[in-house]
Amino acid sequence: MVKHWFTLTLLSVLLSPTVFAGEIKIGMSTALEGPAKALGQEMKLGVEAYFNKINKSGGVNGNSLKLIALDDGYEPAKAAPNMRKLIEQEKVLAVIGNVGTPTAIVTVPIANEMKTLLFGAFTGAGVLRNTPPDRYVINYRASYAEETAAMIGGLLDAGIKPAEIAFFTQNDGYGDAGYNGAVKALKAKGFNDTDKLAHGRYTRNTLNVENALATILDAAVEPKAIIMVGAYAPCAKFIKLAKKEFSNALYLNVSFVGSNALAKELGDQGQGVIVTQVVPHYDDKYPAIDEYKSALKGLDANTTPGFVSLEGYLVAKLFVEGLKKAGANPSREDLVTALESLSNIDIGIDARFTYSAKEHQASHNVWPTQIDNGKYRNFAWQELKTKVAKF
Repeated sequence: MVKHWFTLTLLSVLLSPTVFAGEIKIGMSTALEGPAKALGQEMKLGVEAYFNKINKSGGVNGNSLKLIALDDGYEPAKAAPNMRKLIEQEKVLAVIGNVGTPTAIVTVPIANEMKTLLFGAFTGAGVLRNTPPDRYVINYRASYAEETAAMIGGLLDAGIKPAEIAFFTQNDGYGDAGYNGAVKALKAKGFNDTDKLAHGRYTRNTLNVENALATILDAAVEPKAIIMVGAYAPCAKFIKLAKKEFSNALYLNVSFVGSNALAKELGDQGQGVIVTQVVPHYDDKYPAIDEYKSALKGLDANTTPGFVSLEGYLVAKLFVEGLKKAGANPSREDLVTALESLSNIDIGIDARFTYSAKEHQASHNVWPTQIDNGKYRNFAWQELKTKVAKF
């Protein structure tokens, strides 16, 4: 009888869910509705997939992780109160994976004011990359300046002349960040007439791209490459319209565009469109990517892989490495100090990352991809030489 009781007790312990010592709340303010919702939803999905995996395996230092995500619609006026609510009312330990530059412009000062970490935001803007870095802002991804510099280098090496490059950008801090990075790269290559290059702009959260296209149509030199810094819906509309006028031009987008959503919007008009990424391709053979796909299915069997959710997953994974070092009951300061002590960290994508008080950006890697028959493939800049030669 005693043996039977012991067996049943042991079985119930083995089958029962993990009992955690406590719960650590992590916040997120992102676009869950509106024209940029695909970005926020995918970033949230990636973070939740990793948190879910960690919780199933016992949590972090005995604590479960809970993500509290609030919708800001990619609008600063909603992001600021969200940030304060997360910090003051929800008492989150940190904020992770916020989406966007215009929202970062208002949330970064709040993070610094309230001494609460803003980690791994989905933006490559300079406002999150001060020198020396803000203590409470720590990034994962390469900057927009690094993405557009890679584009400029690839285009010039392929034979495109600087005067043959035009720009289509969102009319705010996000568009400015990408454009200014490209201008800096062009000047570094010895081209100083950047103010003469056609630069069409559109208003955030709209599809009003016609005036931007008209600006580029009026360019003194017909563009052979158009660098785009926008969201997927307006970029897709612009490409469809522009291809009627510049059928042979190259169209290049930064990672924030939302790759999967862009390809879907473009349909059969997407062939040849280039997107720089700040994570590897989600079909590459890396341990972290296999793990990511398994974690996605563990959260929702109907989900499909993508660059944005992969970034969310890797951001969460790197964040948890810092959380592990911060102890069982970490303060906000403990967490920042722990992250700044991470060195030579391998998260499974054939790259090692190090933070310090002077280095708050983990990755400087940029991976170019191209849409081919509706799907993204890895792409080498050298491939452009053959196409440019036919112009």
